[in-house]
Amino acid sequence: MKRKQFIGILGNTSLALLAGKLPLFGQGNPKKTAQEFVFVEAEQFANHGGWELDQQSMEQMGSPYLLAHGLGIPVQDATTEIEFPTAGSYRVWVRTKDWVAPWNAPGAPGKFQLLLNGKAIPETFGTKSATWHWHDGGVVKVGKKTSLALHDLTGFEGRCEAILFCKDTNFKPSNDVEALTKFRRKLLGLPEKPENGGEFDLIVSGGGLAGTCAAISAARNGIKVALVQDRPVLGGNGSSEVRVWPEGHTNKDLFPHVGDIVNEILPPIVKAPNEVLNGVAAKYYDDARKLEVVKSEPNITLLLNHRVVKVQTEGDIITSLIIQSTRDSRQFELKGKLFADCTGDATIGFKAGADFEYKAENLMGSSNLFNVLDTTNKEDVLACECKDKSALALKCEVGDFDQPFPRCPWALDLSDKPFPGRKGVKTFGKEGLQSFANMWYWESGFNKDQVNQIELIRDHNFRAMYGAWDILKNVDKMYAKHKLGWSAFIAGKRESRRLMGDVILDAEDFKTQRKFEDTAFPCSWHVDLHTPKKEFQNGFEDNEFVSDYTRGAEYQYGGVYWAPYRTLYSRNIKNLFMAGRCISVSKTGLGPVRVMRTCGMMGEIVGKAASICIKKSTNPRGVYTDYLGELHSLMRNPGSERV
Repeated sequence: MKRKQFIGILGNTSLALLAGKLPLFGQGNPKKTAQEFVFVEAEQFANHGGWELDQQSMEQMGSPYLLAHGLGIPVQDATTEIEFPTAGSYRVWVRTKDWVAPWNAPGAPGKFQLLLNGKAIPETFGTKSATWHWHDGGVVKVGKKTSLALHDLTGFEGRCEAILFCKDTNFKPSNDVEALTKFRRKLLGLPEKPENGGEFDLIVSGGGLAGTCAAISAARNGIKVALVQDRPVLGGNGSSEVRVWPEGHTNKDLFPHVGDIVNEILPPIVKAPNEVLNGVAAKYYDDARKLEVVKSEPNITLLLNHRVVKVQTEGDIITSLIIQSTRDSRQFELKGKLFADCTGDATIGFKAGADFEYKAENLMGSSNLFNVLDTTNKEDVLACECKDKSALALKCEVGDFDQPFPRCPWALDLSDKPFPGRKGVKTFGKEGLQSFANMWYWESGFNKDQVNQIELIRDHNFRAMYGAWDILKNVDKMYAKHKLGWSAFIAGKRESRRLMGDVILDAEDFKTQRKFEDTAFPCSWHVDLHTPKKEFQNGFEDNEFVSDYTRGAEYQYGGVYWAPYRTLYSRNIKNLFMAGRCISVSKTGLGPVRVMRTCGMMGEIVGKAASICIKKSTNPRGVYTDYLGELHSLMRNPGSERV
C-alpha cells in the first residue's frame, strides 16, 4: 500500500491526535515517546472483494466504510497487504458497530473476522455497541509483512471503517470524529490545504438526474462545468444502485424540447399496464449510457467518487467547494462563479447558509428496493446479479432448487403481523410475491432525520426486508425455490431539506393552476405525499416500515402544470441554483415535483440559465428580472443543440 497504508513511527503527535489528547481537546499534553503503529482505512483495501463501499454517512463519520451486503450469504473477503515498522506484538482495534443494537435486538448479525496471513484472530467483530466505536481485538503477534483480510461470517450487513495496530498495548483510540479526521489526514501525508481542483463557470454537486441534466445542458450552452458525484455511477435514485423507476412526463406543449436531455440519458422503455419497473435488473437503468453522454461533453469535468465536505463563502456569495475523494481522502478546492445544489439533501445550500425548511417529523421516508429470484428459471438464474451467481448456476444445472434462508431473530418480528407478501394480505390490490418484491412502499424514517440518521433508517429497512423474508420462508413455508436476488444498500430518499427561492410553490398552486410568467418546467405527477400505512402500524408505531400515498380528486390538478423558474435559485445566496427535490417548494408542493424525470427537466433549465448568467455577467435572479425572454428562447431549442 506504500503511502496509503498509513504506517507510522510518528506517535509523538499523530497518536496523540487519535487519542484526542492534544490541547485542542482539553486533555493535556501528549506523550513525548514515539509509538509504532499501522492504520488502515477500510476503503483503501487493495481488493474490496464482495464488500460494498458506503459513503452515505460521511457527514457524521468523516469517512466511508465497507459493508458486507450479502443478503444472508457471506461475501468474498476484502484483502490487502500491510507492512509493520517492526515485527512483534501489537494491540489491534477495529472501528465497527453492532448495527441492530439501536433496537436492542439479539444476535449481532453483522459478525466478521480479521484475518492475518489467512488466520483469524480470536475476537469476532461487529458484536458490540449501537454506535461506531473502536472494538478491541486484543494483542496479536506479527511479522514485518502481513496480509490482512475482512472475513464476513453472515452476509448480513457487517461493516468496518478502519483498523489500527499499535505497539503501545495500553493505547486507546478516540471516537471523536474531529480527532480521527485530523489523524487520518496527517498520516495520509496530505497537505492541510486542499489541492487546486480548477476553476469553473458552474459547479454542479450531485449526479442524480437533476445534476446530470444540469451539467449536460450548461456544457452544451457553452460554459465550463464540474460535475461532482459521491458514487461511482450517475443517476442517483434512477441508477442501478437504487433502482427507483423515473416518472414524470417530458416534452410537453409550450416548450416541447424541455425533456430532450432527460430522454437522451433515459431512453424510454415501454411497459405493460400496471407493470412494475422498480428494482428490476441493472440493464434497465443503463448507467453506462449516462456516463457516456457526460464524458462526451468536452466542457464537463466529471468527478465521480468525490463528496463535498465544505463550502467556502464570502458574504452571500459561494466562492468554492472543498471536495474529498471517497477512495483515498484527497481533497480539492473547486472555484466557481455559479453553483448548483442537486444533492437532494440541499447540502451545498445548507453549508453556505441558504434559507431552507426542514423538520424531522411527518416526513416521506426512504426506501431500499429489493427483488426476488425464482431459481427454477434457468435464464433468470444465469442473468442474476447475486453474489453467489456461479453456485446458483451450478444448482440450476443439477436441478437442486431449494433455497433455505436463515432465521433472523434480530430482524423485525413479523411472526404474528400482516405485511405485504404474506398469504391473504392484499396491498394496493396485489398479493403474494407481486406485493412483496420490487415495491416502493417498503419505506421508513417518517419521523427520523433523513440527513443525519440515514444509516439507521436504511438499517431499519433491512430489518423489515429480512424479517419478512424469514417469516415467508421459515414460518409460512412459502417460496421454497425463491431467494432474495438483489437489494439496494444506498437509500432512496424522498424528502429532506428544501431551499427557499423567490417563489415557494405549494400544492394549492398546482390545484388552482396559478400562472407565473417565468414558466420553466412541466410537472405531471399528482400531489404524491407518503405517510405510514395504517394496516401495518400496529406494534411498530414510530418505527413503521410500509407507506401509503395520497390519491383521489383532491390530489390531482388537471394534467400538466408549468412551474416557475424562481423556484430554482436561492433567495439569499446570490450565485446558487438548485434542482431536484431540494428546490423551493412547500412540504405539500414537494409531492408533484420530486419524481426524477421532472427533476431532470429542472436541471436542463438550470443549465440554460447558468449559461445566460455567464454570458450576460448576471446572477440567477438577474435571469428572471432582465433576461427571462432569453431563457425562454433557449428553452425552445433542442436539448442536443450545442453553442
